[in-house]
Amino acid sequence: MTDLQKDRPWLIRTYAGHSTAKASNALYRNNLARGQTGLSVAFDLPTQTGYDSDHVLARGEVGKVGVPVCHLGDMRTLFDEIPLEQMNTSMTINATAPWLLALYIAVAEEQGADVSKLQGTVQNDLIKEYLSRGTYICPPKPSLKMIGDVAEFCYTNVPKWNPMNVCSYHLQEAGATTEQELAFALATGIAVLDELKPRVPAEDFPALCGRISFFVNAGIRFVTEMCKMRAFVDLWDEILETRYGVENPKFRRFRYGVQVNSLGLTEQQPENNVYRILIEMLAVTLSKKARARAVQLPAWNEALGLPRPWDQQWSMRMQQILAYETDLLEYGDLFDGNPVVDAKVEALKESARAELANIDSMGGAIGAIDYMKSRLVDANAERLNRIEKNETIVVGVNKWTEGEPSPLMGEDGGIMVVDPAVEQDQIDRLDAWRAERDDAAVKAALAELRAAAKEGRNVMPASIAAAKAGVTTGEWAEQMRVVHGEYRGPTGVSKAVSNKTEGLEDIRAAVDAVSDSLGRRLRFLVGKPGLDGHSNGAEQIAFRARDCGMEIDYEGIRLTPEQIVEAAKDGAHVVGLSILSGSHISLVEDTMERMRNEGLGHIPVIVGGIIPEEDARRLKAMGVAKVYTPKDFVLNMIMKDIVTLVDPKAVAAE
Repeated sequence: MTDLQKDRPWLIRTYAGHSTAKASNALYRNNLARGQTGLSVAFDLPTQTGYDSDHVLARGEVGKVGVPVCHLGDMRTLFDEIPLEQMNTSMTINATAPWLLALYIAVAEEQGADVSKLQGTVQNDLIKEYLSRGTYICPPKPSLKMIGDVAEFCYTNVPKWNPMNVCSYHLQEAGATTEQELAFALATGIAVLDELKPRVPAEDFPALCGRISFFVNAGIRFVTEMCKMRAFVDLWDEILETRYGVENPKFRRFRYGVQVNSLGLTEQQPENNVYRILIEMLAVTLSKKARARAVQLPAWNEALGLPRPWDQQWSMRMQQILAYETDLLEYGDLFDGNPVVDAKVEALKESARAELANIDSMGGAIGAIDYMKSRLVDANAERLNRIEKNETIVVGVNKWTEGEPSPLMGEDGGIMVVDPAVEQDQIDRLDAWRAERDDAAVKAALAELRAAAKEGRNVMPASIAAAKAGVTTGEWAEQMRVVHGEYRGPTGVSKAVSNKTEGLEDIRAAVDAVSDSLGRRLRFLVGKPGLDGHSNGAEQIAFRARDCGMEIDYEGIRLTPEQIVEAAKDGAHVVGLSILSGSHISLVEDTMERMRNEGLGHIPVIVGGIIPEEDARRLKAMGVAKVYTPKDFVLNMIMKDIVTLVDPKAVAAE
């Protein structure tokens, strides 16, 4: 029996942004014209980590994985002819969330919008940045305070805005088990609510709870994922009622948006990803009780590089077909009272409650950051082990690997490449912006911003004033660095060998033999140059190298080529660079040149990341010994390559 009234579809979004504000604006307007119902803005790494486009750390990263926004002019261009009062905009921004929201509000005011009517979300979840994505700036406590500033400001001034999106998406991308994803995300939600509770009158707190939203991931095990979403709904309701005394069920609703899993997208036979994305979408739409409020899907080719507009359109059509052609939205919940589903949901809730109690005993999410990070690295190692041993089947990767070449690839390699000239173009506009603004007004705005941060006031009013005065992203973030200091997150990779050494006997013996020939333990330096904080690959390489008996040197993310070369002087036998942001050519070139200048040109360099074949050829022409991409999933083969590269006998034979 169908309901009398059909449900409204979820918000249909595409995560997008690249090159420049102007190019991204054209992309947004095209997508809206094709039926997208909300915007989801991807910012480039300098914007996410609080650097202007001309900063030394921004080199090679400008406009690569998102749009650069340095100041009010960029934000103005980004939303040109898009009426913000009528839009629902999601901004995937964390460390600089107060700043980007300030710019957004300033542009909305210029458009003549009623700010109280603005709708959308800033992700603003720094806890998962320490665990999985790495775009943090400040230490955890001041970061949590800034999350609270945004929430408190929005509650009073922009009541329809979601001031933070507890983001479990990247936890799953970092290898989290279903139970960890539930517990770590809910622990983050609790940390934020504990921060907010003293800031508002007790009678207002339930409504503030109702503005906290979630951003989750849906993997390929879609029955488990659907049950996970039902467990999330129940657990959040339970936490708000029992821990915080929220009586109104409306304010206890688990409101979430979703981007389905990118971790499982394969470079091999990439056309198979279309089916994976569809199946993953079903996990978050089939159950009415736990249906997503907004859905954005990756494109089939995101394991290869940036999707083209057509690829994004294809993913959007998938959502539209499910929402408008099928009868899904005509029925109540399809799973209520299903004994299999109920049993699975209860089991997930039980495990998540136990893990939540464990995190609580450590002082909550902030106190448990090191613990959660190491658990994620361990869980990801287990996941990769299962794929390597064929215990987990991935079609086209470790089974049914023979296939026809994909006709979707085309002459452009099946992806969009950002023009390198974009960076200089953006820097020229930034210089012009600085030259034309009122320097006295900028200095006064920065002084007020710094004072607000030092005195513990809410930074949002001073940030909005700074946005209007012409302050840049790098200048805003610099004030936060000056007041609160910078932070280096845990790597999750300890020096001690794990118990996962089964099946590594041959490689361990080879490492021992080569170490004897070298006269000391084989030393492997793993470096992440640039601003890319997706460290899962680097962590797993370091983890496996350690378990194979190598001495590893891995200090985490966001290193300059200069710092990596300095570390290489300390006796490295091989250097491994991990770069996922598409800036591999410029960063590797810089590193190789510095190594040669320091007399380290004899040390072999290997590179891993999302690297098109043409780029791989260029890297090898620079002198890179080996290039690895996601299709090289057998880590033991990489370990054997490392041993061969530094084996004095093999080198002599060559």
